[in-house]
Amino acid sequence: MYEAVVFDNDGVLVELTELDLHRRAARDAFQRVGVSDPDDEHVEAMSIGVTVPKLEVVCDYYSLDPDQFWRERDSLMARRQQDAIRRGEKGVYEDVGTLDALDRPMGIVSSNQQATVEFGLRTFDLAGHFETIHGRGPAVESLRRKKPDPYYLRQALADLGTTDALYVGDSETDVQAAHAAGIDAAFVRRPHRADEELSVEPEYEIDDLTDLPAILDGERPASD
Repeated sequence: MYEAVVFDNDGVLVELTELDLHRRAARDAFQRVGVSDPDDEHVEAMSIGVTVPKLEVVCDYYSLDPDQFWRERDSLMARRQQDAIRRGEKGVYEDVGTLDALDRPMGIVSSNQQATVEFGLRTFDLAGHFETIHGRGPAVESLRRKKPDPYYLRQALADLGTTDALYVGDSETDVQAAHAAGIDAAFVRRPHRADEELSVEPEYEIDDLTDLPAILDGERPASD
């Protein structure tokens, strides 16, 4: 059915990071650049789902340099996530063993930091499954390239030498990025997405990764 499979990381292979960890890292980043009492709204805005316009508005409010603040925030977040992995607070999903049954070249495209993704894959002994891994770089510009933009997904497809691939994700932006790159999407309805309503239609909706072999073997038709 497909020549390759590309996966999102967090929420698909590796468990999501607790939101409180995101918020603490954002608040600590403000402290590091001299903002001792940031507005809660601004902490939330810099915790998750950060965009360049959001970053510029918040930094302008406090007269901060966006590049400096983002370096502090993103490096803190990367270290905190790696610590959470070391402590066993951020693990892998039980169905990642399905990767052993997939006889296709595989890759990863994540909106998380490249360093965080690679650290997790090494820690959980999963890196050997993947021929290419693309996460965000540390620069502000990486925020413009994260999903739903297909930039990193197109890079992964080029590395794999194909445009006939399935992208497996757990969010609307994953489906949007797949379609923008011209490939099909499988939406994994993990428990944290149980009530998620999508404005875009994935080709497949699956309960977990154990459904993938049937899709790749052509035994599971695409959704109507």
